[in-house]
Amino acid sequence: MIICGQNFTQEIMAQIRGAVCRQPELSRKKLSALVCEWLDWRKPDGSAKEMNCRVALLKLHRAGHIELPQPAQRIAPAAERKPQIEIEEISPIACSLSEFGPVEMVKVRGGTKASRIWNTLMARDHYLGCGPLCGAQMRYLIRSECHGWVGGLAFNSASWSLAAREHWLGWDRAARLKHLNQVVCNSRFLIDPQVKVPNLASHILSLASKNLVRDWYERYNIEPVLLETFVEQGRFKGTCYRAANWQHIGTTKGRGRQDQTHAVSEPIKDIYVYPLRADAKEILCDGRAKAIDSLRLPLDWAEEEFGGAQLGDERRVHRLLTIARDFYARPQANIPEACQGRAKTRAAYRFFQTPEHSMDKILAPHTETTVKRLAKEPVVLAVQDTTSLHYTTPRKDLGLMSYRADGGFGLLIHDTMAFNLDGTPLGLLDVQVWSRDPQDYGKKHRRSKRPIEEKESHKWLKSFKKIAEAQKHCPNTTLISVGDREADIYELFDLAVHTPEGPKLLIRAEQNRLLADGQGYLWDYVNGQNLAGTQWLRVPRKDQQPSRDAKLEIRFAKVTLKPPQNKKHLRELEIHAILAEEVDCPEQAEPLQWMLLTTLEVNSFESAVEKLDWYCHRWGIEVYHKTMKSGCKIEQRQLATADSLQACLAIDMVIAWRIFHLTKLGRETPDVACTVFFEDAQWKALVGYKTQNPIPPENPPTLGEAMRMVASLGGFLGRKCDGHPGTKTLWLGLQRLDDLTEMWKICIAMFAPQLSQPPPPEPSG
Repeated sequence: MIICGQNFTQEIMAQIRGAVCRQPELSRKKLSALVCEWLDWRKPDGSAKEMNCRVALLKLHRAGHIELPQPAQRIAPAAERKPQIEIEEISPIACSLSEFGPVEMVKVRGGTKASRIWNTLMARDHYLGCGPLCGAQMRYLIRSECHGWVGGLAFNSASWSLAAREHWLGWDRAARLKHLNQVVCNSRFLIDPQVKVPNLASHILSLASKNLVRDWYERYNIEPVLLETFVEQGRFKGTCYRAANWQHIGTTKGRGRQDQTHAVSEPIKDIYVYPLRADAKEILCDGRAKAIDSLRLPLDWAEEEFGGAQLGDERRVHRLLTIARDFYARPQANIPEACQGRAKTRAAYRFFQTPEHSMDKILAPHTETTVKRLAKEPVVLAVQDTTSLHYTTPRKDLGLMSYRADGGFGLLIHDTMAFNLDGTPLGLLDVQVWSRDPQDYGKKHRRSKRPIEEKESHKWLKSFKKIAEAQKHCPNTTLISVGDREADIYELFDLAVHTPEGPKLLIRAEQNRLLADGQGYLWDYVNGQNLAGTQWLRVPRKDQQPSRDAKLEIRFAKVTLKPPQNKKHLRELEIHAILAEEVDCPEQAEPLQWMLLTTLEVNSFESAVEKLDWYCHRWGIEVYHKTMKSGCKIEQRQLATADSLQACLAIDMVIAWRIFHLTKLGRETPDVACTVFFEDAQWKALVGYKTQNPIPPENPPTLGEAMRMVASLGGFLGRKCDGHPGTKTLWLGLQRLDDLTEMWKICIAMFAPQLSQPPPPEPSG
């Protein structure tokens, strides 16, 4: 039986029972010393692991495997003993760090005067008191040359099990058991309340982390590689830890070290970590950190989509995550309203104005995560399209929106959104943003003489190449590049046909191209084929025209395209064509006529209908663009330059995708638990508001139920004729839900903190 990393065999347990039976007066302390000798259970410095042994013996005792002697009379811990020394309170100090002068870290040993001073300071001014500290420990006093004792710190053994830490490291149980002793917890940090010196706390943390590595090794013969600490929510904000480059990795579950009954009885705390070495993850995971990192669970959607951004500094990534969460909580708000606070607003503007924070760098982790989602699908439709962002006043680096002098100013976006066959958006694969140079005004007539690399239409080829890169990472997924009539470019077909291992192509034809081998022209040739069958298609409402069911006649053929007259250097291409024409169309409606060209095999009526159905999903990118403009108000961002607009746009585009993703996911998988998308506080606040009952149910609602409740906050009525909620009511509802969640957290923390956590699990067996 493995307990506390040690194997307790039946022989060892029999030996323990025999020792207790022979020596009734044997104390638990002496018994643990004996067991450590029998097992040769020692620390790296050679001393016996008595405390670990006592924990293991107690577990065996509670499980009924052994019977321990009665415990000795309890000695009051240091936290309950009166301070043994008087310390004069210092006068209020308010100055800069340089004016404060140097500080010294004084190592504290038990039984000394320094120890009594440390106990006195903590008992007097720290809300947790002076103890007890758990396991291995190291204490420091903070001494100022000018002002005397101004505070103290304590470090001790790390928490035995911590879900957020294990996810962040990529630890399994074996790795945790092996390397936990290289993680150290900063359990106390105090600066005298009379001392008001900006940056002093982060400066002390920096000094302490350097001293600790040496001092911990001297005392325990173990080199720590990672520090952790806990900051109680509602009491502290963790500002000094963030300033000292500690990373926030999650929150606790409201359970303490001694929580044997799984009762949620302690305040929720933020968890911060600080790697003492650049290769800390590799050391703690035996060199497997990179492989494990891809398997760890992200803390939330923001970290999943942006957490891997390479911005040169972890603090910049943290700011990116904060902005993303704020924007998502209030998608229609302007930047100051979304950030809610002068400091956060100024930080957001600085972030967008930093040249290193380019759109490509911000979107890179989202694209990588999108590719991982693609790999789980058999077929993915990568839809390309172009949209424009108009701004009312000219700004630096913004160009004309058309080749007309009065075309307005703004940016053009060509993006590629991946969809599965249910129409659920999986994420962005490519985003190209540019503005037209006013000097090119009036030169449109020359475009036919320019190579495609110098034309805007080259955007289709660039996006196809991005999709081809994703295809290399998804060998079991068929990627299909989908485009409307603007994508009817011969060079694009040539690229797709001659990239056999790359994605397929599905394009709606615009031009009636000349065919080779005497086939004539495209439309006439395909229209002359035998009727393959008819298919009904649901046409959505558009402008003033109501939705309708269209009856389509389907024909298909394999054709050979000839290159255009001015592109004789290109080759003839074999490709499949599908013609769908509406018959019996209502008089007030324009009949549908689609000619699709594809590199996919089309050899039957069923396969032709399949490709038509796939092309219908192209409409999803139009919905996405509407969500991006109307839902996230990206055309109203008040930023001075095109570069800063693009950095902001990168975040807005991912948020628009997430809102659209929620809309479709609620329809595709309505019966899964809403916790796949909503945090605990969100769904509890939502259900509490809708039911007018502050006590949350034992089980969270389904995603479909939660989505309709959120949409109702945005004006969705939920009548039988209303169908499913749309993106507009969802983004309005999400904005209201964020305010409800914040108020719910405040009320619960004050009046019923036990409701902020899920009920304890049922005991097994």
